[in-house]
Formats: sequence, structure tokens, C-alpha cells
Amino acid sequence: MPPLDDILDRLHVVALPMRVKFRGITVRELALLDGPAGWGEFGAFPEYEPPEAAHWLASALECAYHQLPQPLRDRIPINATVPAVDAGQVPDVLARFPGAKTAKVKVAEPGQSLADDVARVEAVRALVPTVRVDANGGWTVEQAAQAAKVLGPLEYLEQPCATVAELAELRRRIDTPVAADESIRKAEDPLAVTKAGAADIAVLKVAPLGGVSKLLTIADQIGIPVVISSAIDSAVGIGAGLHAAAALPDLRHACGLGTGSLFIDDIAETPPQTDGYLPVQTITPDPARLNALAALPQRRQWWIERIKACYRHLG
Repeated sequence: MPPLDDILDRLHVVALPMRVKFRGITVRELALLDGPAGWGEFGAFPEYEPPEAAHWLASALECAYHQLPQPLRDRIPINATVPAVDAGQVPDVLARFPGAKTAKVKVAEPGQSLADDVARVEAVRALVPTVRVDANGGWTVEQAAQAAKVLGPLEYLEQPCATVAELAELRRRIDTPVAADESIRKAEDPLAVTKAGAADIAVLKVAPLGGVSKLLTIADQIGIPVVISSAIDSAVGIGAGLHAAAALPDLRHACGLGTGSLFIDDIAETPPQTDGYLPVQTITPDPARLNALAALPQRRQWWIERIKACYRHLG
């Protein structure tokens, strides 16, 4: 465990403007650590209390202070990510993911209807052959079952309902595969979802699970195929996700690691996608961008206090 003072001495806090509202935000604040082993990213969302946010800090410390597992592949298939935009905006969004053969579409957005979801999914399907949707737990079992009927062929429904019990019930009612995200990364026991027979696919994110090594341990134990996804990460966090995906013994699905295109500007030039793939490589922030995208002093202090609070929860 590195000393707290050393962590804070290595801290950079940035505010990244986003192209469209995603997860209710238009600016993504993140704390970055310039560590002896590389760069780490701490970006737990503001509403997360210290016990949960501490997992994200542990992930940042692993990347900044420790060597990561060796990769087994040098490029990763990437899905396009389509926010809850109007169907007419879909072509512009997909243009940011050249060559992507899979798209994840946000659905169950507050204030929108199932008809909006259908229109968005159909617009995506007209351009990309494989479609998955993500409801972020926004549906009841009945609503999710109805959505599965009308959304057409889907690779899977990601976190259609909020609880493990609901996912298990839904899985018994529909033929479309069910993927679990929040039911894994927010659970005390990340393996509970498969013990309950509630998921066909596990969506794993490096930071919420406490780092690359912990993610790989869960992937080894969970017993179902894995998709590595982003938590609206900067280029540094995306690099950690790519490294985790590259270290998996088996990778059957495209990963949700192309979310850098959601930012107007990032702290590093992200590697270009080629034929729907991203290369696995170390990401080093550009000093000029770190300076230009630096958060306001009061926001930097907010992140310092947050790191102090989370540090007390680290073992």
C-alpha cells in the first residue's frame, strides 16, 4: 500500500467534456495518478460512497504502482456504444466506431418510451449486424420480457432488471441471453449472479471490481463468458480495460472499450480503431492536455478529500 502523501503528490484531476449526455453527465471528472509503474485512474462516480468508491481507488493504485498481468493478445474487438439519442442521430454516433460489427444501445432511459428504444435499435441494426442493449436495471421483469419481444434479435439484454432475483425470473421467461453488470460490480459476492442462474454473460469493469488482477480472478471463477467494458473511462482507464481483455484466456464477445469517442477531448490521443479493433498498448497522458483539461481548484480539492476518505477503506 503506497503512502497517502505519495498518492496525492502524484495526483492530476481533469474534467473531460462529452459529446452527448451519457449516464446523466456532460462532463466526466477523473483523478489520475502518475505512478512508478504507470498511470492509474480513479473515477468513481460522485454518488458512490467511500466503501464502494474504494474499489476504484484500489484499481488506480494497482495500475500506478504494480506490474499488470501479461497480455495474451495484441488487439481487442470493440463494440460501438450508442447513448439514448434520437434514432436520427444514430448514423453520426456509429461513424465514431469505424469497422465495429457490434453495437451496444442504451435503452430504458428515464423520460423515454419503449417505442423510442425500438426506433433507436432499428436504426442501429440497419448499420451494424450485431446489437446488444443495456437497460441499467431500468425495467421490471414484465417490461423486460415485453422489450425482448419487440426489439428484434439481440446478442443479449444487459442488466435489464435491477435485482438478481428479477434477472433469474426473466431468464426463465425469455430466449434472449441475459447479461449482468451492476449485479456483479455492485454486489458483495460478484459470483452470486451465476449461483442464482441469473445470467448468461458477465459484464466486468476494471475499476469497480478493484483492478485488473481482481477482474481476472472473477472472470476465472464466474463460469460464464465475459465482456470487458468501460465505466466512461479516460484513455488511461481504457488502457487498463484493454489490458484486462488481453489477459483473458478466452474472449468470445466484443468489448465495450470504445467509449473514448464519447469525449470531445481526452488526456491522450487514443489509438485508432481498425476494422472494429483497438490495439493493446500503454497509454501515457499528454502533459499539455493534462494542463488544458485540469479541473477547477475547488474540484481538485474535492477529489483530494475523496481519496483520503476512500484510502481508509483499503486493506
